[in-house]
Amino acid sequence: MMLISWALRIAEAPKVDFDFWKALAPVAVAHTIGHVAATVSMSKVAVSFTHIIKSGEPAFSVLVSRFLLGETFPLPVYLSLVPIIGGCALAAVTELNFNMTGFMGAMISNIAFVFRNIFSKRGMKGKSVSGMNYYACLSMLSLLILTPFAIAVEGPQMWAVGWEKAMSQIGPNIIWWIAAQSIFYHLYNQVSYMSLDEISPLTFSIGNTLKRISVIVSSIIIFHTPVQPVNALGAAIAILGTFLYSQAKQ
Repeated sequence: MMLISWALRIAEAPKVDFDFWKALAPVAVAHTIGHVAATVSMSKVAVSFTHIIKSGEPAFSVLVSRFLLGETFPLPVYLSLVPIIGGCALAAVTELNFNMTGFMGAMISNIAFVFRNIFSKRGMKGKSVSGMNYYACLSMLSLLILTPFAIAVEGPQMWAVGWEKAMSQIGPNIIWWIAAQSIFYHLYNQVSYMSLDEISPLTFSIGNTLKRISVIVSSIIIFHTPVQPVNALGAAIAILGTFLYSQAKQ
């Protein structure tokens, strides 16, 4: 999508050099691990559960920054971690479809995205690349990193079996679902990176919180996910904690 946009001059192509790609490499590695882990998680547990656990990402961000980077934070930031961790724990304990692989996938995704953000901040200082082009380059490098591992771990033979199973269970519509998911997922991330260039961190944090609520609620409705009141309470507490964290960081 982005190569076509650059070729047709719909979007201005970024001016990047070897140092840019060198700085982007660790970001792309963490980006790849995070998305693969999240996908594995959603294949094992309810989509809503994955996003509830992923709402705990700020807690990992603070802990990693504190113990590995030596950064300190104001007391309100540490206090905001209490509802985040407590809410995620409550939601996990009461999850009817709990699966350890799914849970660990969401946790690994949290950690990977924390390191992605850290590497991004350190490596991209002074780089004049727009949010849209930055995510485009990140996706392309991530694809190059993932491809050899995908071939080694799964390979064409397993892909063929998976494709046949998908066609038998879903039918030709699988092509539409894959295309639509790919386009919307890319646009969602692209707009997120673009919005950081245009709006304040406060506005972005509010929008991000509303996004997570909408994803959790809509996935529960669409997939008819059984939810206990205690599970819903845990999710609400975790999301509230995430919002408080974003405010405390301002």
